[in-house]
Amino acid sequence: MPTPPPPTPWDFDLDRVPPGEDLIGVGADLDVATLYDAYTVGAFPMGIGDNGAEPIGWWSPDPRGILRMGDLKVSRSLRKSRSGFDVRVDTAFEQVILACADPRRTGRWITPRIVEAYVRLHDAGWAHSIETWRDGELVGGLYGVAVGGLFAGESMFHAARDASKVALVGLHEILAEDADPRRLIDVQWRTDHLATLGVTEVPRNEYRRLLADALEAPLPALWR
Repeated sequence: MPTPPPPTPWDFDLDRVPPGEDLIGVGADLDVATLYDAYTVGAFPMGIGDNGAEPIGWWSPDPRGILRMGDLKVSRSLRKSRSGFDVRVDTAFEQVILACADPRRTGRWITPRIVEAYVRLHDAGWAHSIETWRDGELVGGLYGVAVGGLFAGESMFHAARDASKVALVGLHEILAEDADPRRLIDVQWRTDHLATLGVTEVPRNEYRRLLADALEAPLPALWR
């Protein structure tokens, strides 16, 4: 069971953020304590310059993209594709985040500083990777932060068709294992692609209520 870090000196007060404003602040640091506190109130870091360049912005989208337990849509073709992959957890965290940070990807925002910060968060037991492998090769996956019943997804990649979707299916199974309805997957922003998998969006105030409930749930057994 990971140990919560001491409180961060930085203040993430979402009560002062106007509705519809996604960017809630700029600056602070990327220490484990800062990241942990940010996720527990509904914020996350991402640079506000081109390709995620400094300075670091802190974001809390309004509305927020979420995937509730039981809402995942698995098509017949995805169900069939899944059998061709081996799903693993936390065996290649750094490889996954580096693949997500590949500069050839459109809209890349994961900088070396972000990579270092999340590797530290992984070493502390709070960040995790769900990976898809084929013939011994890493071909897809996602990474994010797990606190209580929350999994805050950060990014995913694929080098084979459906590989990242299969990772999401694997994540959903981990969270749904004990049928606790408070568990929640946060995807930050809803996209048309994510909507086909069951992602919806809610106002920030509702997300904060769902987050509070999720944090009261225990970590999935795999990460305790």
